[in-house]
Amino acid sequence: MRNTTLCYLERGREYLMLHRVKKTVDENKDKWIGIGGKFEKGESPEDCLLREVREETGLRLLRWRYRGIVTFVSDEWGTEYMHLFTSDAFEGSLRTDCDEGELEWIDRDRLLKLPIWEGDKIFLRLLDEDVPFFSLKLRYAGDRLTDAVLNGETIK
Repeated sequence: MRNTTLCYLERGREYLMLHRVKKTVDENKDKWIGIGGKFEKGESPEDCLLREVREETGLRLLRWRYRGIVTFVSDEWGTEYMHLFTSDAFEGSLRTDCDEGELEWIDRDRLLKLPIWEGDKIFLRLLDEDVPFFSLKLRYAGDRLTDAVLNGETIK
């Protein structure tokens, strides 16, 4: 069981996204995702969030919101608890070299046309609708979303 964070940094109608193209073995290979990563020993969700954003982007968050928890169940990658955040206040200079992939500001309307996980479309909609804290469970067979449960209710 893994714990991770994912943050969508907001700049107007854009999110800072990471195109995962650098690792050969990567469950997110070729996908566009937010900024985040795995917890290190003793970290809280906020500790992991702040560290991962700083490591991947060079930016320091000044304000953030804890938006929800997403449980991913994958027949290939196991189970992951992803702590989902957004941030609209940060400082520093954006890195031009990220070990994980390519960073780019993407307009929210364009984002859904890029290669992203099917379940990401669900929680991106919840973020856009400013839904209060939520629990979302996403079950995958390979890259295919087979089941989605929001706050205990099946959706899709």
